[in-house]
Amino acid sequence: MQNQIDPRGPRFGALITMVVFAVVLVTSSIWLLAAQALVFAAGVTLGLRNSPYGLLYRWLVRPRLGPPKELEAEAPPRFAQGVGLVISLIGVAGYAAGYQPLGMAAAAAGLLAAVLNGVFGLCLGCEMYLLIRRIWPGRQALAPAEPNKEVSL
Repeated sequence: MQNQIDPRGPRFGALITMVVFAVVLVTSSIWLLAAQALVFAAGVTLGLRNSPYGLLYRWLVRPRLGPPKELEAEAPPRFAQGVGLVISLIGVAGYAAGYQPLGMAAAAAGLLAAVLNGVFGLCLGCEMYLLIRRIWPGRQALAPAEPNKEVSL
């Protein structure tokens, strides 16, 4: 069974991430972008419940809301955290190398994804995860051919 999470938690995290990426675009702060990368890394390694934004949601927001109407699988949003981590690391590398357009492009891509998730509920990383799972479903055993049946090519 997969871990199930409150779907409002990742949206809350996306709203914070949206603000962080906007501030990074305005200030070109490599340190703030690196901090966001660490938040994404925590989400990937520790799970969304134990990530910094997940803890904020659980301690400050969730007690004020009723229980969620339904839960969702943790795997797609956790994969999305990995995508955010890669984007953030590309931005950090761009700023560190003195190539500000790369840092800004990465921060802008992160901001776009965070806005789509936080405001509209469309998680691009989650959609990527589902698409990859459809295209590459994983370990599926091939059914053995039945004896006495001819296979035509």
